[in-house]
Amino acid sequence: MELFKKILYKYWKYTSFRELQEEIIISVYEGNDTLALMPTGGGKSITYQVPALAKKGLCLVISPLIALIKDQVESLRKKGINAEYIISGMNEKEIISLFDKIDYLKDSENEVKFLYVAPERLKTKIFIERIKNVNVNLIAVDEAHCISQWGYDFRPSYLEIAKIREILKDVPILAVTASATPDVIEDIQNKLLFKKRNVLKKTFERKNLTYKVIYSDNKLKTLIDILNTFNGTGIIYARSRKKTVEISELLRGYGLSVGYYHAGMNINERNKTQEEWLTDKIKIIVATNAFGMGIDKPNVRFVIHIDPPECIESYFQEAGRAGRDNLESFAIIITNEKDKLQLLNTFEKNYPSINFIQKVYHALGNYFQIPIGCGQFTEHIFDLEKFCKIFNFPLLDTHNAIKFLILEGYINLTDNVNLESKIKFLVDRIQLYEYQMQHPEDDIFIKMLLRSYSGLFTEYTKISETTIAKTLHYPEYIVKEKLIKLKKNGVIDYIEKKEGNILTYLNDRIDHKSITLTNRYFFIKERAKNRLNEMINYLFNKNKCRSQFLLNYFGETNTIRCGKCDVCEERNVINASKLEFDIISSQIKSLCLTEPQELSFLIEKINFNDKNKIINVIQWLLDHNKLVFVKPSYVKWNSGK
Repeated sequence: MELFKKILYKYWKYTSFRELQEEIIISVYEGNDTLALMPTGGGKSITYQVPALAKKGLCLVISPLIALIKDQVESLRKKGINAEYIISGMNEKEIISLFDKIDYLKDSENEVKFLYVAPERLKTKIFIERIKNVNVNLIAVDEAHCISQWGYDFRPSYLEIAKIREILKDVPILAVTASATPDVIEDIQNKLLFKKRNVLKKTFERKNLTYKVIYSDNKLKTLIDILNTFNGTGIIYARSRKKTVEISELLRGYGLSVGYYHAGMNINERNKTQEEWLTDKIKIIVATNAFGMGIDKPNVRFVIHIDPPECIESYFQEAGRAGRDNLESFAIIITNEKDKLQLLNTFEKNYPSINFIQKVYHALGNYFQIPIGCGQFTEHIFDLEKFCKIFNFPLLDTHNAIKFLILEGYINLTDNVNLESKIKFLVDRIQLYEYQMQHPEDDIFIKMLLRSYSGLFTEYTKISETTIAKTLHYPEYIVKEKLIKLKKNGVIDYIEKKEGNILTYLNDRIDHKSITLTNRYFFIKERAKNRLNEMINYLFNKNKCRSQFLLNYFGETNTIRCGKCDVCEERNVINASKLEFDIISSQIKSLCLTEPQELSFLIEKINFNDKNKIINVIQWLLDHNKLVFVKPSYVKWNSGK
């Protein structure tokens, strides 16, 4: 439709849509529930932003990633689109004020077009009451795989989306995700109450991305050798925070431009490192899996895993951050037999005992001083390392116990919240003038606030205590004291800056002995073990094209070999092209699948004019256990392969 292209050009300056985008947009614009599967970097956000801009009302966007929510809202505002968010760390007064703003602007040209919401906010009473009266034209669910227990990243808070659909009955839903197996695709549609099945899928194949697995007992030497062959920018993923620092320091010693990133750094350090990498001030970033969500850097030439992830879904998303500009790029895992043991050991630690989980829950209640029967929806800044030191808990075990408490819906933990300080005047201008007359010591301070910030009487406005202090030549603590005084006197509402991880109690605190292991725990553990086995199969597979392996995992069966991964390269050594290899091997399989064949007769039966290539293919199939000897000179196809 021409309208969509006009919107696309007006706000994004693009003249055409990427593959599948327009089809998704038309589907949801016409009111159809839609599940869109697009690989990382495929332009998912445009598929809900364009149709929402084409209609009156706002789009409710549900996303679990606070950093991404804030980035998306900021990006839309820069384009002149009115967007807001509700995330952990915002109090009830802020949320009420925000809904008042949405209601006030609903019939104006500057109506709020997008409301981004963290999923745990969906069940709060104030959200449920106020969203009923909002003209919502579309519900967009980002990272939709999070709603499925069959997936790798299930989040109980996502189940609240179905309840919102009961309130917004006639509003279509667009669910988007970058990776989902057939089971997850079916489950997403069931959990989101799709009126009818409607899946729009772009192939997960990345023709410009070469997948390789390199086996090495000296990973760091191999890493340096690989980096010496690459130009351009890239990401190196490592398992631990300590390892990111050690590897980056090692690489700097070799003269490489490198920084590191992990969740243990403070937010300013993380932002600085990320910005330096995005602007090519540093070429390589060594990171844990905390890095990458929402990062859209097109010219990443390589993603290297020096430690393998625990499932194919995680690997596919992380590897997919390479080559978004469609130029040749590489996704490489450096591995050895020790990784298999490490993955299995880590898996067992991921599922702590019920006794330890109960201890952690009890300790959290004492840490935050929450009585039993109280605490629902209370939010608390949480430092895991500090918590573990106080209660003498092992860090990794405690992290995993908290993951279980999140999984069962007792709590939620939001990473890396960085909410600026905000104020709003609670009095009108006449009352404020009277206060200034009665408190002349605050007059200069109030006038400075009014000069520096707009909208203070109508909405919560971000402020910087540091900037205010510099303007007035005050110490910063004096600025805070004055803001707190104005709050106590009922002149303003002052919300101090929040930085760090926020732990939210989703229900009142219960007796820790009431916490038990449910079927969900065992089901998810079993599914995780299956995914881990698939990851190990990928690492140590030497027979199947890497691209084919990944595509088959996500349900794409009619695929061809890439011809350039490490498995395909080894086949190329036999001096037969990919096409020639396939022609010969398919005939061999057909002849040898049901009964053994004598080698010399087998060679004669193959319809191919180059006998040497036939022999080379047979030798390769024998070396890789595709063909097996059943008696001297007789071979049979190994159906298990």
